[in-house]
Amino acid sequence: MAEGENLSAPAADSEDGLAFLRRIIAGDHPQAPMGGVLDFHLAEVEYGRALFRGCASQMFYNNLGAVHGGWAASLLDSALSYAVHATLSAGDGYTTVEFKVSLIRPITASTGTMHCEGRIIHRGRRLATAEAWLRDDEGRLFAHGSGSCMIFPARP
Repeated sequence: MAEGENLSAPAADSEDGLAFLRRIIAGDHPQAPMGGVLDFHLAEVEYGRALFRGCASQMFYNNLGAVHGGWAASLLDSALSYAVHATLSAGDGYTTVEFKVSLIRPITASTGTMHCEGRIIHRGRRLATAEAWLRDDEGRLFAHGSGSCMIFPARP
């Protein structure tokens, strides 16, 4: 993949969001590069729902000896926005407008695999809202968030 290459443009015009995301999980389309840098990936998707999995390492530590809140925020934003992405028609676009994160307990390298599930709360023609939860393998809540995405319907 060349630097600056748009990973989603061709598919975005030809298939709906859910089909596109399912192709990512199947390995027919690459994951977003940011997920590789932050060590998380899309694991499950259905209409209005997306589940990411990831592991935080010491590489993401802040000076206090725990994972920086930005790692959790990135994971939550991905789950929130992909839940919206899974509802798009072919040719539609979207962007996160705002999101709020609540960090409940510290994440460390020993926390293990994290599961971040995003779900649609409301899907309108131009605006969607969603919630997401970040949990460990035992189901303990580490962070949660909510957000809004602006939808850009395809032009006929």
